[in-house]
Amino acid sequence: MGKAEQISRFAVKLTYSDLGPDTIHQVKRRVIDSFATSFGAFPSVPATIVRKIASLGTCKQGGATIIGTKAKVTPDMAAFANSTMIRYLDYNDTYLSLEPAHPSDNIGATLAAAEARGTTSKDFILGTVIAYEVQCRLCDAASLRPKGWDHVTYGPFSAAAGAGKIYGLTEEQMTNALGLAGVCNNAMRQTRLGEISMWKACAFANSSRGAILAVELASEGFTGPPEIFEGKMGFINQISGPMKELEFSPGGGKPFMLDGTYIKYYNAEYHAQSAIGAALALRKEVGPKNIRGNVESILIETHGPAYQIIGCEPAKWRPQAKETADHSLPYITACALMDGKITVASFIPERFTDPALLDLTAKVKCVEDAEYSARYPDGFGNRITVKLKNGTTNVAEELYPKGHPRNPMTDAEIEEKFHTLASPVMPKKRRKDLLALCWRLDELDDLSALLAATRCHV
Repeated sequence: MGKAEQISRFAVKLTYSDLGPDTIHQVKRRVIDSFATSFGAFPSVPATIVRKIASLGTCKQGGATIIGTKAKVTPDMAAFANSTMIRYLDYNDTYLSLEPAHPSDNIGATLAAAEARGTTSKDFILGTVIAYEVQCRLCDAASLRPKGWDHVTYGPFSAAAGAGKIYGLTEEQMTNALGLAGVCNNAMRQTRLGEISMWKACAFANSSRGAILAVELASEGFTGPPEIFEGKMGFINQISGPMKELEFSPGGGKPFMLDGTYIKYYNAEYHAQSAIGAALALRKEVGPKNIRGNVESILIETHGPAYQIIGCEPAKWRPQAKETADHSLPYITACALMDGKITVASFIPERFTDPALLDLTAKVKCVEDAEYSARYPDGFGNRITVKLKNGTTNVAEELYPKGHPRNPMTDAEIEEKFHTLASPVMPKKRRKDLLALCWRLDELDDLSALLAATRCHV
């Protein structure tokens, strides 16, 4: 049995009764987190442009809602717009393995599929669990980054599996959907190199869009390449190289991959989360006045993936765009040291072009630590050493940042994140009403009330 057939069989056979209460609760937490990041992104230029383009495909029947609006558009463009907003702030959840991922990117596709098909919220929950499972298992199977492909190249498969389940595809149709989605949605790693553009927010969103189209075609009997993974010119030979076996969660109330993904406590690329924690601890020891005027050097010892992704390119020391700043280990660390916090405002142009902050960033040196690299991805450590001009040194280390399964955020902390990000676009009562619907997501007959409750006042 090929990998496409394995994915299809897993997705088609899994039922809602296979999900335990803990997994269902974890889905609710990630839906709340995804709405939070969507609202935080809502006023941004990329989100505004994407909503405008998506709204060109307005439809009266069989459509799906763009989060925060009344607009119903074609399901593929709803998936594109919503996934873009979920992703834009770089504040949505994460999974790290041979290949990293942001699994809640899939929620744009499963949300659009569930609304377009008029299915229950339980179908949406199940489809989302499946999408997370497929993406994380693929990330466990092979790394794409060394070969020049972006991690979102696994997205067409995961989003198609989740949406395909919601559409009620058979195993044969699901295999066709995976072939259709996978053959034409391969993303170049250039998305995240050098000076990073607005496309970073849309990279997985494009996978979601392609996955919905593939599922709709397959549901009507359209065929796709069945040997999408193992074929002579298929995914393994052309993109990933050898892949490990896929081992899906057995169900029966046991944990799924979704349960162990990491919700972000800070608004920054995940590999920098523990660096932020260490920097904030150092700031208390060293003192804000010394940080601003007496630092001679800052050394960050980190693991290989963090060094390669956010800690080695010259552009990271003088970011010219929000997308580069939130993917810069030296800038994020310097900002945390100077400001005592990392927020959405840490990545506006006025902040990442501030001369004093750039001067501090210039004093940062990033190096790969062999011990951290050997531990990865079971540990995500960053060790920071601040040396002052008088020769004094202070060191802080953090291994498991807030939001990691070994240091999880509470429900109250997720709600606080939601209120912080949503308050500029939604009044308090509306926020509370939406949270109440999210916490009883498994009780809703459909998603219409939930999506109506997301409407923003801007």
